[in-house]
Amino acid sequence: MSAYLILGLVLFLGVHSVRILAGDWRDAQVARMGELRWKGVFALFSALGLGLIIWGYGQARADPVVLWMPPVWTRHLAALLTVPAFILLVAAYLPGSHIKAKIGHPMVAGVKLWALAHLLANGNLADVVLFGAFLVWAVASFASARRRDRIAGRTYPVCCWTRDASVAATGLLAWTLFAFYGHAWLIGVRPF
Repeated sequence: MSAYLILGLVLFLGVHSVRILAGDWRDAQVARMGELRWKGVFALFSALGLGLIIWGYGQARADPVVLWMPPVWTRHLAALLTVPAFILLVAAYLPGSHIKAKIGHPMVAGVKLWALAHLLANGNLADVVLFGAFLVWAVASFASARRRDRIAGRTYPVCCWTRDASVAATGLLAWTLFAFYGHAWLIGVRPF
């Protein structure tokens, strides 16, 4: 197991957990530093953590510790589960959809599906650590965000059904491009 993978996960998910674990402290820091500077520090630590995750995961894949051999059909299930994950990701950035209004935090919901899909289809220790950590974080983050929305009485506006069609079409196109081209190029593994 790579120490860089662990350090990267602690850093990346730690920064992304500040709002879950220390919301008042985060708000005080934003007030003290200003939103732009806070976002800059957040982005810097996130990028550093992500870089360490990528590096450490690459090291761990070079010398894998196999925990189990997933059946071939789990790859197909993972591919199927990542379709809505991509649609949810798009819904996070294309406001006004019924998807965003209903789910509230579609990016985090998409991360849950992505992590679950990859846990099902991969049986190495590094996979369990990486995708398991993201799944645990996403479950906690989603629950925390929904709780904040309920307390604040926050709702998300809806534009029209054509917005949902745009979200679905864009998500499906992004999934297709990534699944058939980007995954092999970036990750080094062909899902199909």
